[in-house]
Amino acid sequence: MLLTVCNLAAQTTISGVVTDGREPLTSANIFILGTIDGCLTDSLGRFSFTTSQTGEATLKTTFIGYEEYTLTADISLMHNLTIRMNEQATTINEVVVTASTFSFGKNDNFKTMDALDVVMAGNSCGDIVAALQTLPGTQKVGENGKLYVRGGDSDECQTFVNGMHVLVPYSTNTENTAVRGRFSPFLFKGINFSLGGYGGEYGQALSSVLPMETTDAATSDKFGVSASLVDWNIGGTKAYKNSSLSFNAALTSMGLYDQLFTQRQEFTRPYRKLSGEAQCKKEFSTSSVLKSYVGYDLTSVGQHIDGRNLSLKEHNIYANVTHQASIGRGYTLFAGIANSSVFTDIEDARMVGDHYHNFRNEVHLKAEVRKVCSDVLKLSAGIEDYIRNSTLRYEAYHYQLDYNILAAHIDAQWRIIPHVFLNMSARAEMMKTDWLLMPRATLSYIPNKNLQFSLVAGRYSQTAADDYLAQSRGDFSQSTADHTIFSMQYKTKATLLRIEPYWKKYHHLPLLEDGVYQPHGYGTSRGLDIFVENHSFVKHLTTSLSYSFNDSERLYLNYTEVRTPDYVSRHNLRLTAKYAIGKVIIGLAESYASGRHFLSGTNPHYNSVDVNLTYLLSPKVIVYTSLNNIFGRTNIFRYDANANPVMPSRDRFLYIGIFVSLKNNKAYDISNF
Repeated sequence: MLLTVCNLAAQTTISGVVTDGREPLTSANIFILGTIDGCLTDSLGRFSFTTSQTGEATLKTTFIGYEEYTLTADISLMHNLTIRMNEQATTINEVVVTASTFSFGKNDNFKTMDALDVVMAGNSCGDIVAALQTLPGTQKVGENGKLYVRGGDSDECQTFVNGMHVLVPYSTNTENTAVRGRFSPFLFKGINFSLGGYGGEYGQALSSVLPMETTDAATSDKFGVSASLVDWNIGGTKAYKNSSLSFNAALTSMGLYDQLFTQRQEFTRPYRKLSGEAQCKKEFSTSSVLKSYVGYDLTSVGQHIDGRNLSLKEHNIYANVTHQASIGRGYTLFAGIANSSVFTDIEDARMVGDHYHNFRNEVHLKAEVRKVCSDVLKLSAGIEDYIRNSTLRYEAYHYQLDYNILAAHIDAQWRIIPHVFLNMSARAEMMKTDWLLMPRATLSYIPNKNLQFSLVAGRYSQTAADDYLAQSRGDFSQSTADHTIFSMQYKTKATLLRIEPYWKKYHHLPLLEDGVYQPHGYGTSRGLDIFVENHSFVKHLTTSLSYSFNDSERLYLNYTEVRTPDYVSRHNLRLTAKYAIGKVIIGLAESYASGRHFLSGTNPHYNSVDVNLTYLLSPKVIVYTSLNNIFGRTNIFRYDANANPVMPSRDRFLYIGIFVSLKNNKAYDISNF
């Protein structure tokens, strides 16, 4: 009993409370360094434990997301302590500024869209471009199906694969018929769709950029096939120790579908597209990766229109090679080369017996150095060259264009203080002898992992289309656009809310004056985008709401006065729902766009309700079906010069496809490079 009393007399109680200056921290770990004496804080941040240590000791407190706290003092003084912990500062490499950008396929806690979501979107039929049109800021332009972003023309949105430019990212088709994106969604592990305000790395895009990153080297062999009423695919991958070789081939033909279902257009030859892709990836080390890609499309179609038999054929070739490697001392080097070639031939293009031929080619060279200088600063700098040539022959009219655009950029990401980040960049471009300097900046406040505020401002440029350059006299200044964007995003595990008002001002747009195009056009675009996605209303149910308001005016091309471009609808609304029941996934989408203004009048609003169903027949077989515009509404896309309505070839479109994996247990791996 005497020994027990002596031992208890030697125990000292250590107590106090742990906070972050605003509220108590629950389950913080407090202990005496070098011993096992300690405890966790309770729900009120309080702690109390005893120790037999005497004299001077070190008390340590740890909590996830906060800097470690240490106190060295005499044990007898460690009672009724108030410990205030500081939130751990985010390193610059951990910062993800989401202003005006939607990232898909990334490994974060809220994955908005991946390859499966693209395939199973209500009206996408596996097309990346159609799936992106569910997002705010995009316009519904049904007569061609291309991306129109925040009041900008479709040419103002540029596509990049592994950082390299794609000259023509769409397939071709006859006039007033929707086109598709050239690339399979399974090709990419990451898609970053920027609606504006992008950094200095990207140029030659006035409104938005679509950078896509291909998947890494495969670790297992894959082989699969798919078939539907309109397309047939075969693809596979052979994996080696540190590399992989992949291929994919597809045939799209509307012949069978045209025989089964009536349509408004009169086709003399059904739409057909034969395409092939191949990739090789080599990992020399964990920090040295080589990727190469080549794709080819052959498209042909014939249509009887306005008393002539139009015949269209196009060859589209795209290839790139990129290498990224660490070169020591924290530096990373990126180098790439890409080539785009497009051959287009049209018989009876505008009148019986005429012939239209157009060849376009671009070589894109790029080199960039990146370095993380510290936890608060990251730098990158690069140079690039766009080498372009174009030939057009149409009856007596023809032109030959050869020019290049040199560019350089420097970007700096800086953590000014905890929670406040500044991204500053400058891009310079030279076309012929004209230099253009474009400063850009993004200021972001990220108080916690759920909330983010950003203010974006910058200048962006793009060279006019080849047809306008050829018809101009002398040098043609690049078109520019000034972006100002405010972004607020709130994100939890179940909900994403984003609100973004924006304003754009255009300068030096091509304008037809006295029969010659001059860079004297201008315009403005302002609006508000709202996006909400939720996973918590009902288990296995995902819902989204996307709304865009846009007010645009321009004087450009053949406009004789300032007016709203005919591709702009003032209001766009998109509602989607996806529900999983066992092996079945059901999708429903409602799309609405207000009427667009034309010289000949305003078309009625656009409305379509789309439904799709996916059934996992077995671990290796998936059956997918979709029906667009289930109520059969006849949508009028626009009016032509004679005030005739332009309508879709069909009011409804039915798609049924079967996806089979032959060497894997995942059916949708068939085209996954």
